[in-house]
This record gives sequence, C-alpha cells and structure tokens, in this order.
Amino acid sequence: MKAWQTWVLILAVGCAAGYALFQSYGQSWSAHRIAGVAIAVPAFCLWALARLQLGSSFAIGAEAKDLVTRELYARIQNPIYVFGALVIVGIFVFVGRPELFLLFLVLIPMQWSRIKKERSVLEAKFGDAYREYRKQTWF
Repeated sequence: MKAWQTWVLILAVGCAAGYALFQSYGQSWSAHRIAGVAIAVPAFCLWALARLQLGSSFAIGAEAKDLVTRELYARIQNPIYVFGALVIVGIFVFVGRPELFLLFLVLIPMQWSRIKKERSVLEAKFGDAYREYRKQTWF
C-alpha cells in the first residue's frame, strides 16, 4: 500500500470516528461514554502510528517484505491488531452495548489465524532473525 493510501485510510477512519462523536453531540456524557473515548482515541492514534511505521511492509495478505523491528514494533509484534482491537473495545464501551463484545468471539479467532499465517511467512523468510525478534517482543 502506498503512503498516500495509508493517509487516506487513517483519515477515513478518523472521520468516521469523528462523525460518530458528532452524532452523540448533546447527549449526556456518562461514565461509559467517557471511558469509551478514553480507550478509543489513544488506541486509534497508536493504531495509525503503527500503520505508518509499518510503511511499505504493509500488505493485505501475508507477505514478508521487510522485518520491521523499530519503534512500536520493537516492543509489540502486532501493534496494528492490538490497537485496532482496543479501538473496537472503546467504541463498544462508548455506545454502551456490552452484547457487542460477542463479536470478539468471531474476530479474535480470525485475527489469530492471520497472525499465525504471517508468523510462518516471516519465519520462512527471515529465519533466526525473526525468531530472535519474537523472543524480545510481546504478542
């Protein structure tokens, strides 16, 4: 994905989130709404940062272009998944619909399957360097 496409994606997601907040204008800010924003906004910023740091290594399918081990990726192997999930959590908390958390019963196995496929592709290409990276990072 090209850099301009990344920026368009981040802008589109940010606009959608801003629109959702705008739609709730005038409604009372209960504890769950404040908590939802407090989770979703920083998670979105970190998700966007992780996506930018991945740069041209980002791919829709499992591909091994470069082994990105800097910045957020120096501590977390899959920051896009981690922070993306936290954005979703924040949205669910914000709207006050705990039953939406049942969607994680589908989402988590799908993401875990994708992570395993990515891991096998990265290990096949980068071998020991990737195995060492995994030992030094979380998730």
